[in-house]
Parts: sequence; C-alpha cells; structure tokens
Amino acid sequence: MTSGAPGLPPVDLRPQSVLLTLFGDYVDGEGEYVAARGVLDLLDTAGVGEHATRATLNRMVKRGLLARQAIGRQAYFGLTGFGRRTVLDGRERAHAPEPAESGWDGRWTLVSFSMPEDAQKQRHELRSRLLWAGFGMVQPGLWAAPRTVDVAALLSDLEARDHVDVFGGEPQAPTDASEMLRRAFDLDGLAARYVEFAARWGRLARSGAARAKDPLACRVVLSTDWLQVIRDDPRLPLEFLDPGWPAVEAGRLYRAFDEELRPLAEEQAGERLDVVVA
Repeated sequence: MTSGAPGLPPVDLRPQSVLLTLFGDYVDGEGEYVAARGVLDLLDTAGVGEHATRATLNRMVKRGLLARQAIGRQAYFGLTGFGRRTVLDGRERAHAPEPAESGWDGRWTLVSFSMPEDAQKQRHELRSRLLWAGFGMVQPGLWAAPRTVDVAALLSDLEARDHVDVFGGEPQAPTDASEMLRRAFDLDGLAARYVEFAARWGRLARSGAARAKDPLACRVVLSTDWLQVIRDDPRLPLEFLDPGWPAVEAGRLYRAFDEELRPLAEEQAGERLDVVVA
C-alpha cells in the first residue's frame, strides 16, 4: 500500500508496520490502550485507509500482538507482552548508532535445516527470524551470519528448532569469506534501498520539522519507512562494504529528522490519541 498522504513522500507501507510504529512510540506502557477512532483517523492521515486499518488491527489481535478491550461503546487496543517485545526489537534496530559493524572478530554462525514438506508455516517463520537476526542464505538449507548469534534463544519458542543444526567458526580455504557474503546477501539491492530512502526524505528533512503539515503522521511514516528499509539489513562488517556505504548517510538523515519531529509529534499525539490505562 503506497502512502498518498499530503505533504509526505510516497512510501510503500505495510499497515501492520505502521501500527507497530504507532503503538511502539505512543502506546507502549504496561496496560495502556488507545481508542480505535484515533488510530483510524491518524492512519488515514498517513495514507492507510480505514478498511485496511480495521482488518489489520483484527489480524494483530489474532496473532497475539494486540489485545482488545471495550470501554463504554468504543474499542480500545493495547500491546500484549509479545507485541511489546516485537516493537522493542524494532525500536532498538531503528535507533542503532550505525547500520554496520566495526571491530569484527572474523567469526560466523551457520544454520542448517531440513524440514518436512508439510511444515510450510514453520519454515516461513524460521526464515523470517533468521533474516531479522542478520542471516543470509548461502545455499538452500544453509544460512550464515558474520557474527556470533544465540540461535537457541532466537528459536526457543519454535517447533522448527528440532530440525535445525547450528555451527560457529571461521571459513577455511578454499572458501572466500567475501564471496560467501556476496552469495548470502544482496548488497546492491540493500544499497539501493538506502539511496531511495534518502532521496524520498531528503528534501522534506532539509525543510525542517516546522514545515511538516502533520508532524505526527510524518514521524509515524518516516519511522515505518526506515524500519522497513533496515529490517532485513544484516549489519555487515565494515570491511566487506564499499567506501561511502549509503546506509551511513541515510541513517544520519533519519535520526536527525526523527529527533526534530519528536516534540511536535508527541504534542499532537497527546491531543489526538485517547490513551487510557486499563
């Protein structure tokens, strides 16, 4: 879904990602719930229609990310414990100081798995978690990350863990670590995403937060877009990346504009979102 919000650049938005950003920034306290009406109005301003928002809220309740409460005649939604952990993971990644690793120790984590044909859902969830943790596929069934990863903790609640083998170590000759990394990760595609992000937001960021027509909607869309760009970034060691890696400049742009928007957005959130503690 592409945002067509006035005054904002066109952004391909996933409604669930927008909602996680909104809850993570403004409704993340223990026992906090927000009235559905304010959420629907805000997402409409951000470019996500009411039908898509309602359907996504219902799916998030079914997935255990959100809880629903009826207060008076209104529906209110709040993060579950699982939902809170999900947005915390995203927030930590979004605000990491640099989108690449320095001081790499040369160690890799390898994950091999083979799953039954009827385990499609578990296979999809396993791959999603590996991508989030910075793994790339070297060849079918073999994934690698250029760092030490606690895979047991990553997969602790998945049935798929019984089909997984994990190894740690360093590549040995004749394996070339740089070549293995380029097989596992689409560096050109990743770089292009950062270049496109900076191009989308650069002009508005240079104009300043005071020129944003709707600072709250702007910050929610900005943060959602940034997290969608970086969610599959494996934070590779700097020694494997080209000089002038575009993630560095894009990250600076995001952090500076987000910081500038924050006080204006928080003021608007207090006025437009009906948040209660239940």
